[in-house]
Amino acid sequence: MTPRLLTLSLAALASSSLLAGAGLAQADYPEKPINLVVGYSAGGGTDVMARTVANHLEESLGDGATVVVKNMPGAGGQIGFSALASASPDGYTIGTMNLPAAMALTYDRDADYDVNSFTWLANVVADPNTLVVPKDSGITSVEELIAAARDADGKMPVGLSALGGNDHFSAIQFAEAADVEMNYVPFNGAAQARSALMGGHVAMGTMAFSQTVGFEDELRVLAVLADERLEQAPDVPTAKELGFDIEMGSFRGLAAPSDLPDDVRAALLSALEEVAEDDAFRADMAQQGNPLSVIYGDDYRDLAEAQDEVARRTWEETPWK
Repeated sequence: MTPRLLTLSLAALASSSLLAGAGLAQADYPEKPINLVVGYSAGGGTDVMARTVANHLEESLGDGATVVVKNMPGAGGQIGFSALASASPDGYTIGTMNLPAAMALTYDRDADYDVNSFTWLANVVADPNTLVVPKDSGITSVEELIAAARDADGKMPVGLSALGGNDHFSAIQFAEAADVEMNYVPFNGAAQARSALMGGHVAMGTMAFSQTVGFEDELRVLAVLADERLEQAPDVPTAKELGFDIEMGSFRGLAAPSDLPDDVRAALLSALEEVAEDDAFRADMAQQGNPLSVIYGDDYRDLAEAQDEVARRTWEETPWK
């Protein structure tokens, strides 16, 4: 064999070995439980989505795969987002990402992550915010809500899952559009904010729609901050229909630390695509009131960068600290 042919043969052998190795790594993944970090407390919209995805992801990964949800609440989600960003990029730590909230946290404080700290896997949900009040409040319309806010002379308490997230941005937008002042009351997650609202400790909320589902006997949704009415709530008007040009929601998806190996990324993306197309998964999400909006990889990164810009502009125009 000539030296040139020998070189080509060795190169081909090396290439095939690398491909085989990548295929083997993908075939073997996962070899141990995958931790799915949630930066919020149990019971909120992100937690519910995460647990639903985890159950179906185990099935799609197959071979007895285990996905363990780990709630790491605190600092408006920063603890969880930071833990995800700093984890080993081996595919055994993934986590939920909330936009624009995760990026907003990088403007109002020193954060040890940014949009480049993650491998963006898949957005799953686009959950619009709402204007919501306790069912027994006597308020049945946005017009009545505005009148009550003016009567309260800037003291109407608005329950938020955190400062600097989609709930907060929604409240800011509504206050500006309705020309009212409000008292923003942050909690440690959506579940606590909802409990405070149902208990009458705050007068209204701007929580995401899915976080109101199942609580119809205790909460009244006055409007959704979306560009069109929701299939899950066709009788609830949009804020735009009522004359308020505001739109805000929570994009919830999954990411991993940056520099995730290509074969592991491919395995996770393939499994997530299978999950998203599963009728049982779609039925579960519909029952929870979670509007699906699934995009993957580079498209998801583009969304993250756009939401990062939304957070930056809001911070510059209406700083919350």
